[in-house]
Amino acid sequence: MLFLSYIFLGLSLSAPIGPINAAQMDKGIKYGFMHAWLVGFGAMAADLVFMMLIFFGGAQFLDMPFLKTLLWSFGCFVLIYTGAESILSAGKAAKKEDMKTESKGKSFMAGFMMALSNPLNILFWFGIYGSVLAKTAEASLDKKDVFLNSAGIFVGIFLWDLLMALIAGMFKQTMAPKLLKIISQIAGAVLIGFGLYFGWQAYKELFM
Repeated sequence: MLFLSYIFLGLSLSAPIGPINAAQMDKGIKYGFMHAWLVGFGAMAADLVFMMLIFFGGAQFLDMPFLKTLLWSFGCFVLIYTGAESILSAGKAAKKEDMKTESKGKSFMAGFMMALSNPLNILFWFGIYGSVLAKTAEASLDKKDVFLNSAGIFVGIFLWDLLMALIAGMFKQTMAPKLLKIISQIAGAVLIGFGLYFGWQAYKELFM
């Protein structure tokens, strides 16, 4: 039962609209299910990196002002670039012959870099997950329990990424080309919006 609660935690943390969901939708309606899923899988790989950093005591570096500014700035660049690319290439969503113009590796790296450079994602892993880890360790000294709870969160994240990829893939197959183009443009605008927010946070770290 406890394992299921951590699965639901992973689902609830993935469900809110964010850069990864927007990128999955964009890739899915342009290139299909596999590209959308690989964006999510790349993000999960970045999540695994954060989890390992926490296990090895990397949380202490999160409060460094220089690191915070660097993360916000890099996240701003990645999201604005990806969002602009999404808007400029939105016409591909309407052309099935363009589905294979992007490699699967690029979709994976897009998700990986977005999650790796997303300070909000980092705050989750070093904040919420760190608290979960501490609570589990306090309640039980068995490392197996810590591993199972962590695995439950990943299962929840995986299930949400799979659902998003399926939905995006269905849109590609069933929606009218003009509507697909509009959705792709909206997804790009969402990514740019998050990028601008990250840029504002970087500005505040530097000048306020």
